[in-house]
Amino acid sequence: MRKNTPVLIILILMVIVTLTSAGCTIIFQKGRRSDIDKITNLKTQLTELERAKLELEERLKNEIDDKEVKIEMLERGLVITFVAEVLFDSGKAKLRDDSFPKLEKVAQVLNTTVRDLNVGIEGHTDNVPIKYSGWKSNWELSSARAMSVLHYLVDTQLVSPSRLSGTGYGEYRPVASNDTVQGKQKNRRVEIVILPKAEKQAAVSAYSEENLK
Repeated sequence: MRKNTPVLIILILMVIVTLTSAGCTIIFQKGRRSDIDKITNLKTQLTELERAKLELEERLKNEIDDKEVKIEMLERGLVITFVAEVLFDSGKAKLRDDSFPKLEKVAQVLNTTVRDLNVGIEGHTDNVPIKYSGWKSNWELSSARAMSVLHYLVDTQLVSPSRLSGTGYGEYRPVASNDTVQGKQKNRRVEIVILPKAEKQAAVSAYSEENLK
């Protein structure tokens, strides 16, 4: 191995000389401190979301086993999906009394592991038109359900209102086919999304672009 070492050094020097004479510039640049700090912060946040996922899976184990709740790490954040019937009666936007303990389990994690992250609450429906419940359309129903969850978290002082937002998507963001009963049930849902901070997502993009130049 020692006999080959001088040969390797000579070859490396020859390559450097060749590239330099051809007008190529070799730049050895360390990562900027600001970029390193941003990436470190991002890794910390991902760890928080991962810890939150594990905690939620433990707290909501029975609900997950009964297929009432699903927890997923997606690109837009950590998503806790409740089947609508777990929270509401058919066509209604008033929370069922037995839904309160389930929402409290989520709130406990929101106030500890990810207490510095914002939370979006999204309502969704199937594509069955509103007929008898008094809502103008599925948009109104999905929005009202999202706001019911939001108000419960605020009114019970479980989560700060400054962290929360509510949105209704009606039937227009299905996760399954509405051609089956099972598909319709999956589409009738409320999603609580723990949102990554936008500036940290931008930091990753900026860092990646810089290293591609």
